[in-house]
Amino acid sequence: MHLAHLRLRDFRNYARLDVDFAPGFHLLLGDNAQGKTNILEAVYLMATLRSFRGVGSAQMIRQGAKGYFVGGKVVGQGEAEIKMYWSVAERNLSLNGRTVKKLAEYLGTLRTVVFCTEDLQLIKGTGRVRRRFLDLLLSQTQPGYLGLLQRYAHTLRSRNALLKQRSLDEVALEGFSRELVAVGTEITRQRREIVPRISPLARLAYRRISNDAEELRIEYLPSVKKDFAVELAQSRARERSQRMTVVGPHRDELQLELNVRSAAQFGSEGQKRSVAIALKMAQAEYLTGLHGSAPLLLIDDVMGELDVKRRSGFLPLLEQVHRSRGQVFMTCTEENWPRELGLELHRWRVHAGALKA
Repeated sequence: MHLAHLRLRDFRNYARLDVDFAPGFHLLLGDNAQGKTNILEAVYLMATLRSFRGVGSAQMIRQGAKGYFVGGKVVGQGEAEIKMYWSVAERNLSLNGRTVKKLAEYLGTLRTVVFCTEDLQLIKGTGRVRRRFLDLLLSQTQPGYLGLLQRYAHTLRSRNALLKQRSLDEVALEGFSRELVAVGTEITRQRREIVPRISPLARLAYRRISNDAEELRIEYLPSVKKDFAVELAQSRARERSQRMTVVGPHRDELQLELNVRSAAQFGSEGQKRSVAIALKMAQAEYLTGLHGSAPLLLIDDVMGELDVKRRSGFLPLLEQVHRSRGQVFMTCTEENWPRELGLELHRWRVHAGALKA
């Protein structure tokens, strides 16, 4: 799978961009604030319909414009043409000329894994960030999972709204509780199944990056221990005092430990960054094994932040993608370009919202 063409209109600092990309390794070189990361963001947006920077669509519109357009051609087993337009008044997403009505039918058209400074939040951030990591991986690999998440989120909002009312509608609450249990149980099951599949990949990746310095351990800690319906009923007193649903998959946690100690609490900054990269490497390798082709790797200035040993542990993944004729986009400045890559590179100069080969 690779992105053969990218088209941008009024996206970030790009007024207009049309560029073709071959499979292989693309190095985006330029000073800061010239638009290197914006290219990666646009590709990730096509794949996941969200920014890896954690911002809303309005912030991606070029200053002074009304909306943005992002589109491209993806070549995999066949060809797919993606077009998306966003403005305050209008939002359109089409695949091969047809309007996308169900996101579950769209996700997977372009598969990407991004490595960026924000990945540190996988270790240092709240449980929500780690749940999102699992949910994205499941959405990329299980066709019905996104629909489950959407149903659960809608039911949870409705149930919480009921719990905030002064006069509680017990009949309505019971209905939402049944739906929450049915959907939540399936979400927990799928999360529980995927963690043992990615855990060995992450452990191996961490050993490569850290030079066998520590042992990474990953454990899924579901909020529901045994029976969701029973535990939800038992939490009724807490729900009434807190006026919200206090048990369920929205409270799950992914525990990350180095030598049986919390990576977030006891890990150094270098160790935390290595764990985050190992998780993303595991994501990439899992997707490759499942689909038979590597996802696009989007690497935003991360290599320059790693020492030589950690970079050398990262290289096997890049070489694997290169051998399978996959595609990698990496942003660098002249100063932190990792010279030891040793791959055949397509070099692009990025300056003031323009790309030049």
